[in-house]
Amino acid sequence: KEISRLSHLERRPRRPGRKEVHIGLGRIKYTMKLGKNILIISSFIVYGLWLMGSPAQAAERFFEIKAKKFSYTPHIIKVNRGDTVKIRLLSEDVHHGFFVDGYGIKTSAHPGMEGSLKFIADKPGRYTFRCSVTCGEFHPYMVGYLVVGPNSRFWLFAAIVLVIGIGSIITLNRVKKTNG
Repeated sequence: KEISRLSHLERRPRRPGRKEVHIGLGRIKYTMKLGKNILIISSFIVYGLWLMGSPAQAAERFFEIKAKKFSYTPHIIKVNRGDTVKIRLLSEDVHHGFFVDGYGIKTSAHPGMEGSLKFIADKPGRYTFRCSVTCGEFHPYMVGYLVVGPNSRFWLFAAIVLVIGIGSIITLNRVKKTNG
């Protein structure tokens, strides 16, 4: 019954200005209206703009970094683009500094005291952070890395829109072939 009912839909005359797509999968045929595709695409665009629109949705990341004997612990910090990064620097032996190349921000900490800084990671890439206070013989080798990755929500949205866009193009091409 299902197959014959769908076949009947395929045979009925089309109204002018109404575009339909007929997709055959084996013995089953589907009829799909193009208006649904436009509705789906616009829904994803609105959802994506909602995801990316509000800066308040960016995460706030806190790191406690310990400086001791010419090294930082942790020495690699990973965040996403748009995150607010808060760093608390603790020195365990002598006066140490903390400077992030590419962002131009710095702080320092004496033993028993802490330094802090806050910034928005708005530039994707890998940035070196280093000691900004001469702290001893191996001071030039006291480095770490700030890795600012892409905003994963944006790329997920972009991939979904790309897939839907390609599907819509394929659908429109099938309509053109069907209408001649």
